Amino acid sequence: MGTTEATENNVETAAPGCPAEQSSATSMRPIPHPQVSVIVPARNEQACLADCIQSLVAQQGVAFEIIVVDDHSTDRTREIATSFSAVKVLEAAPLPNGWTGKNNAVTTGAKAARAEWLLFTDADTVHLPGSLAAALKEAQENGAELLSYSPEQIAVTFWEMATLPVVFAELARQYSPSKVSDPASPIAAANGQYILIRRETYDAIGGHAAIANNILEDVALARAVKTSGRKILFRYATDRVRTRMYRNYRQLRDGWTKNLALLFPNPGQLAVKTLILWGLGWGLMFWPFIMLIGAELSDQIRSLAPLHHTFMALAGVIKHWWWIAISSVAFVNNFSRLKKANFDLAMEWLGALFGMPMFAYLLLRSKRAHANGSVAWKGRTYGPTDTPKNAPTKLSSPTPTPAGRLS
Repeated sequence: MGTTEATENNVETAAPGCPAEQSSATSMRPIPHPQVSVIVPARNEQACLADCIQSLVAQQGVAFEIIVVDDHSTDRTREIATSFSAVKVLEAAPLPNGWTGKNNAVTTGAKAARAEWLLFTDADTVHLPGSLAAALKEAQENGAELLSYSPEQIAVTFWEMATLPVVFAELARQYSPSKVSDPASPIAAANGQYILIRRETYDAIGGHAAIANNILEDVALARAVKTSGRKILFRYATDRVRTRMYRNYRQLRDGWTKNLALLFPNPGQLAVKTLILWGLGWGLMFWPFIMLIGAELSDQIRSLAPLHHTFMALAGVIKHWWWIAISSVAFVNNFSRLKKANFDLAMEWLGALFGMPMFAYLLLRSKRAHANGSVAWKGRTYGPTDTPKNAPTKLSSPTPTPAGRLS
């Protein structure tokens, strides 16, 4: 985007032809007083970064700066970021021992930020026109010190379409937005793809440095804000931002392996429960047909002949109203569970058919990876940490600090 156009949109812009500084930041001509500093950590994000930045530089209605932190990428991430004159590009500091890569990258960005509000957003997000100004207004009008959006999820491949409805339906049950947004509720959560937080609050709770080793940094940050007595606002926001989290099966598998065991306090139990519900829903519905196939085979295979009448009797349950009622309830229950995820009917079908067993597999895989201290993500492997289980805990009557609630 050209310098003149970007200036009209109140975003920081670079002087044309100005070389990078020795600090590895692209030289900028700063606007006097940005209201929001947008911080985008990026590690090997060449597939999506350009769309993200383009959607950000086009924002209007609020003065802001954009800071992209290149987390030691080996692809074209830095080249893409520096191609936008309205972006300050930083190199993430060397990764300290005990830190996750993302926490280190966003901390680098936060140190350079100058605004009263910080927006941490992922490189795979696309921001709808006017969303930044609207988000700032929403936070201020609701007295929220932290506003987090759960973006519209874009799914393209088969396993994306099958798995995401199940994952997000369970997340909606575990972290109900209404409870997260209720100061009286102990439940705290945020979605790291979009976290808008007041700078004063961010500094007061210690920022990402206080949760440096926490893989689930978004929930940890939200918990720190809420336990300090400040207000959180969390909601599903198709009107603000969308994202495609994972672009192939391997990314999906590794991404949810990193997160699921931390998002749910009892991943093993949830995996078993999910498989039971899936088995009941489909098993009861198709049971009579399976028995009829068995009866047909028993007519043709001599060794199965004694079982013919048993197969027929078991298939006959389909005539009874109670069987129809039980199987219908089990089948409908699986679909109703997925309604919370806000996906279309076709994806709910895929979720009910294939996503539920896949979700169970990912839960168990995540549990094992964390137990073994071998959580791999974007070329790095994280060992065991002292990250607490993410079960809701009772808050001790918090007293807001001077930087506390605005409501």
